[in-house]
Amino acid sequence: MLERVLSLRSRTTQANSEEDVDDESKTRKTLSLTTRFLNQLTKTNFLWPSLFFFLFLLITSIAIHSRNIVCDVSSTGLIHSRFNFFGIDGLDSEFGLLGVPWCRSKHGKTVEWTTKDLIKGIEEFVPVYETRPIKNNMYGMGFDHSFGLWFITRWIKPELMIESGAFKGHSTWVLRQAMPNTPIVSLSPRHPEKYLKKGAAYVDGNCTYFAGKDFVDFGSVDWGRMMKKHGVTDRSLVLVFFDDHQNELKRLKQALKAGFRHLVFEDNYDTGTGDHYSFRQMCDQFYVRGGGHSCFKDGDEARIRTKRRMFWEKAVDIGELCGEGEAWWGVKGQMRDDFNHSNKAISYNEHFQNSRFVESVLDVYWELPPVAGPSLTHQTRYDPARVSSPIVEDGRFGLFQRLGLGSLETSVFNGYTQMVYLQVSKSSS
Repeated sequence: MLERVLSLRSRTTQANSEEDVDDESKTRKTLSLTTRFLNQLTKTNFLWPSLFFFLFLLITSIAIHSRNIVCDVSSTGLIHSRFNFFGIDGLDSEFGLLGVPWCRSKHGKTVEWTTKDLIKGIEEFVPVYETRPIKNNMYGMGFDHSFGLWFITRWIKPELMIESGAFKGHSTWVLRQAMPNTPIVSLSPRHPEKYLKKGAAYVDGNCTYFAGKDFVDFGSVDWGRMMKKHGVTDRSLVLVFFDDHQNELKRLKQALKAGFRHLVFEDNYDTGTGDHYSFRQMCDQFYVRGGGHSCFKDGDEARIRTKRRMFWEKAVDIGELCGEGEAWWGVKGQMRDDFNHSNKAISYNEHFQNSRFVESVLDVYWELPPVAGPSLTHQTRYDPARVSSPIVEDGRFGLFQRLGLGSLETSVFNGYTQMVYLQVSKSSS
């Protein structure tokens, strides 16, 4: 056996030596031809003109090639090239590994509208949004969620609109633009009119306010009496909008008890982020593709999270994601509520049962996609790998401009937190 190996090595070495000799002879022959050619050019005074001509061709080729690269990047993937430059493999390459939960509906039903409908809606909404009374809505909704609420409301055409959490009144204004004549019930600890003393705010004339000293929490309202007051007999014709930073599981149960079916939650925070328990957090489970998380500090997930944390404000690393005992669900294993004033630690089993309950009452689950890709909006907060594809994808600069989005300040695109629309009904079990 040893002799066969040595014999094989000997033949291999001999073959390589022969190849080296052949390569050397080819090189010599090539050099000889090259030398004779250069000597001939020198004798006839064509050497320098030929070199200049060759240099011109080389520079021209490089310029044309560079132009093609620039055109290709600007039209199809500027943001991808930018992140490859910084050593990030792509915007959605880690989508599954980091876990992007999607709540499963009972029968697999989805929304009726299409991307084409959304694009048409954006074109119609931009001039509406430009008339907003509150130009600087810091800590409130930006363009993405304003459009989402307006679009969903227009599509459903409710007979009554309810909002829990009004802040300065921007969401009330959006609801009013969607349905000019439909009554609104607004619940908010502080009345929007209080903000008028300091700057822009909106107070609606066809709105019943439970705010300020008259505030009543959503779960404590006598909705039967309220429906009767507004002449609404079918509660499936009511739209409820939650922007109150309360435990969304609690709000879901309260809405089901009241008989409401169409719900919109503005801050559907990702796992490890936010000040309240959200549907994204509830549906982040091991049985969901990409769901669940690893708290291993030297693992792939930790490495990728650290890398993405450098570029996106809303990305979280392992230290921010994981709590005591490597609890990764909710926020460090906590069910947060009431603007982060209540941080109840829950077990994974309780977290799992919460997700099963949500699935048992869920007819439709739809997260609003970002209006446009980050290379167009220049947003820096949400990680593009953690959301669905934008309505206007990166590279579609012409469409972005045609829809009027280019006329808006870039700051209005930095408030995206996975707004979600739910259609629910009581569990049959």
